[in-house]
Amino acid sequence: MKKNDKYAYAPGSRTTDHESGTRTYDFKGLKLPSVTTILSRTKDQSFLDKWRARVGYEEAKRIKNLSSRRGTSMHKFIENHITGIGYDDLTEIGAQAKPMAQKIIDTGLAPVTEYYGSEVTLHYPGLYAGSTDLVCLHNGKETIVDFKQANRPKREEWIGDYFLQISAYAMAHDHIHKSNIEQGVILICTPDLYFQEFKFDGDEMRQYRHKFLERLSQYYVQNKA
Repeated sequence: MKKNDKYAYAPGSRTTDHESGTRTYDFKGLKLPSVTTILSRTKDQSFLDKWRARVGYEEAKRIKNLSSRRGTSMHKFIENHITGIGYDDLTEIGAQAKPMAQKIIDTGLAPVTEYYGSEVTLHYPGLYAGSTDLVCLHNGKETIVDFKQANRPKREEWIGDYFLQISAYAMAHDHIHKSNIEQGVILICTPDLYFQEFKFDGDEMRQYRHKFLERLSQYYVQNKA
């Protein structure tokens, strides 16, 4: 996979308030909410509340922390593969994450011929910001790709926010870089190496862009209250 410097990406500093879970990005002194913060603050949390009640608060916290650490390690393996930097993680978490990353690399990234940026910080001026895993040429289409770890296989109706997340990044990329992001790709792998790919483009991409704008409006209305 070769690097194409078609787009020049400007860095933005990221800050996370661990008490509230709010993540912001600073662009030229202006703090913007992250896409993930916007989506988490405007989603129906009832199913998560029921899950926590079922498994217990401490067990839910353990599972969430484990998933987060495994996902971070998996992303690091993939990122360093893309950029050609040597990397390994010899911890127990790394031993789980490495084959998951390799599954995504071997299967999910096979259609990628070139990439424009890995771990790219994007923003829509005055509205939101975030960091996307990969901007690339996938099957001949300019594409935003997101890597996800999952404890079990996903159904499409469970992961609507993943589609919204990519759509938000696509709008920001198109606005700043005058691009035409045609496609979104979500690549998921479980610890037992069950791989899933979800792709969307065309009318479906446009619909998810509109849905994200609705959630964005909801977020700002809530924060004015």
